[in-house]
Amino acid sequence: MRSSRTASLLAAGAAAVMVPVLLPATASAAPSAAADPLGRYLAQKPAWHRCDPETPAAFQCATIKVPLDYSRPGGKKLDLAISRWKTSTKKQHRGSLLLNPGGPGGSGLDMPLFAGDELPASVKNTYDLVGFDPRGVGASSPVGCGLTAKEQDWQRPYKKATFAKDVAWARTVAEKCHARQGDKLRHITTRDTARDMDVIRAVLGEKKISYLGYSYGTYLGAVYTQLFPHRTDRFVLDSAVDPARVWRGMIQVWAEGAEPAFTRWTEWTAERNSAYGLGTSPGAVRKTFYDLVARADRKPIDVEGTRMTGDDIRLTGRATFFSVRDAAEWVVALKKAAAGTPAGRGLRTPAPVPPSFARATPEDNGEAAFWSVVCADQRDWPRDPEQYRADAIRDKKKYPLYGDFGSSIKPCAFWKTGAEPTTKVDNKVRALILQNEWDSQTPLTSGQGLRRAMKGAKMVTVAGGVGHGVYGNKSCADKTATAYLTTGKLPSKDITCEATPQAAERGSLLPLPGSRGLPGPDSRF
Repeated sequence: MRSSRTASLLAAGAAAVMVPVLLPATASAAPSAAADPLGRYLAQKPAWHRCDPETPAAFQCATIKVPLDYSRPGGKKLDLAISRWKTSTKKQHRGSLLLNPGGPGGSGLDMPLFAGDELPASVKNTYDLVGFDPRGVGASSPVGCGLTAKEQDWQRPYKKATFAKDVAWARTVAEKCHARQGDKLRHITTRDTARDMDVIRAVLGEKKISYLGYSYGTYLGAVYTQLFPHRTDRFVLDSAVDPARVWRGMIQVWAEGAEPAFTRWTEWTAERNSAYGLGTSPGAVRKTFYDLVARADRKPIDVEGTRMTGDDIRLTGRATFFSVRDAAEWVVALKKAAAGTPAGRGLRTPAPVPPSFARATPEDNGEAAFWSVVCADQRDWPRDPEQYRADAIRDKKKYPLYGDFGSSIKPCAFWKTGAEPTTKVDNKVRALILQNEWDSQTPLTSGQGLRRAMKGAKMVTVAGGVGHGVYGNKSCADKTATAYLTTGKLPSKDITCEATPQAAERGSLLPLPGSRGLPGPDSRF
């Protein structure tokens, strides 16, 4: 949820055989341990307590246990940190609304605080707001690989001269993670996190769960609907991941989405040459930008003490061009910096994400959790480094802004496979998908992919909408989402509504806990 407090933040298919331990859990909220191997987990009674002296007393936290491996519920266990804000009224109370901010690697424990500031009163009167740190993240048995800052820098352009070093980097990350975490990594997956969500449902005493998930959280929610369709209540999936493209394809889709955004920006900026002086035609504006890239490749441009290469500029531009006005101001400032003029407005960097309360996690937890999920969810990552080389060369030509970044070598090339195949999402569960037309992290085509997979869902597309995150940004989709959450009524068909002219120019990126101030080099989903 966007607020003054958050403005600086930002598996196998259903047709496959389910693990037997999940089959007996039906309508009962908490089956006994004698009747169900998972009973000991589903029957837990959370010891709720005030989360932190600095937070309101109504904001409560607890820790429950979940099995590391759901096929062996008697084996190793993980801690799962959960939180809640009991805002619902007895008269309107429907149940619990589970929240997830995205990632993978994003902490959701604080989300009831932020969502409570922004969600409509009607929604808060209907639900208790529930947050959680997914397994491996934050306070939920966090993973860490001991990665250095340089090793955490994963968005790397393809260059023939440095490719061998990039391969060595990818192998090192995988080896360090497996040396530190061992077999645990096989179970830090979306599929197992969805199972954890069902344990949360049970310990809250709910027969069904409602859900609001952003970005990666849409895929997590979609996997839950696939595994537990009869326990799915009202699900809002905002800024959607295409389940058919997890995960290499979702990194590559950033390149595909950036090119039309860049073209749109050149057209918009050319029409405003009197204001920005970047070119009188889209082609001239494009040339201005790529001349800056070429100049920075020859000699890095000093930007407020940071030396930016052409690759740095391409990387930053990948997300920036979705917001045409911000991008125009940024390129003007770059041009001034290249000429030795103080950059001024436009080259501002996102404020650092403040640390979450009472949480000691490995310094590389975000990156370690990201790779754990992204690599273990998908079994068909290429294993031959030469495949990455060929794909990066091809995609740099096809998508010059980001193509080589998206397709070059990743640690998943050397990662041990996850415990289960990738989840195939293909169901008729009723849900609501929200999508901006110009979303840098989950482009429109990605949201359309989730809509194809979830045939019972309906989708609201914000035409001209800019930014990552729809609900809570005073969007034209808010009314539909609120009506669905409070009444259960879905639109009769998919809807397209229009963003305001101001939002279509600048938009906003929904900055949630764990999202690390997107957009930028640390962008995830």
